Amino acid sequence: MSKYFNPYTDFGFKKLFGTELNKDLLISFLNALFEKNPEIPHDEITDITYLNSEQLGRTAADRKAIFDVYCTTKSGNRFIVEMQNVFQQFFKDRSVYYSSFPIRDMAKKDKEGERWNYELQAVYTVGILNFVFKDNEKKDEKGEVLNEFSDDDLLHIVMLTDRITGKVFYNKLVYFYLEMPKFKKTREELVTMYDKWLFVLKNLSKLMERPKELQEAVFRRVFEIAEISMMSAVEHLEYEESLNALWDITNAMEDSEKKGFFKGKEEGEKIGMEKGEKIGMEKGFEKGRADAMREMARTLKSIGKMTIDEIADTTGLPVDEIKTL
Repeated sequence: MSKYFNPYTDFGFKKLFGTELNKDLLISFLNALFEKNPEIPHDEITDITYLNSEQLGRTAADRKAIFDVYCTTKSGNRFIVEMQNVFQQFFKDRSVYYSSFPIRDMAKKDKEGERWNYELQAVYTVGILNFVFKDNEKKDEKGEVLNEFSDDDLLHIVMLTDRITGKVFYNKLVYFYLEMPKFKKTREELVTMYDKWLFVLKNLSKLMERPKELQEAVFRRVFEIAEISMMSAVEHLEYEESLNALWDITNAMEDSEKKGFFKGKEEGEKIGMEKGEKIGMEKGFEKGRADAMREMARTLKSIGKMTIDEIADTTGLPVDEIKTL
């Protein structure tokens, strides 16, 4: 039994970073992220205000966005902070789409005799990912994915850049993506607040006590908040449901990927005999992955803990197709 909750669960993540009572934890984490990357223009965060995490489109027909955590600083900069446990086919697209909501919300209506000059505050998206982007995976000569990671390249910072000059074209729209499986530092190697925060997020549910390397007051609060035995009966029930949902979705993804891999390999070998090995294998894997996504969609529907739209985001399948499965 774990002594501390899993911060990768919806309950644990929002308890740490999404409540007014614990906003000092989010402030500490974000400042640590900027301290690690001083080249990114920013002001030190001293206070935040949580905003409505459900963002509606301009019309009833528009797709809405639901953030894990959405907040603004004193200077008006906006932060979207999200935990993503499983890879989604169009995750990058969704990330960019979500960032459009705070940009839109900063638009000012023209007043009589006064026009808005289009000045925007910065928008930062922070994605804490429990997976590695497919295009960042390391593979051997046979194309098999290697479980070899380095925490030196776990953070990806994305900005609008001029391809010719290499200079940043616009510095007020920044995406931070943390590929957490790559973080391998032990407690003895923790020096910066950035490393300490990543260690906590990666290992909190596996620890039985607060390590001596995490003596800062903010981490003392983290371990107090995360202790399962101190939860109320209602909180305990909410956490158990959140943990079960995480397990269900993770298992569904793993099972579907395995089925897709083996089915794709089998199909690829069959097509490869007919149309050439390389093209055949590629087509086979494509078909296998599509079948795997349908299998995953069926599983997620049967679990009943995700909406049709969320399943579509996860699998990349059209909503209409998911409804018929």
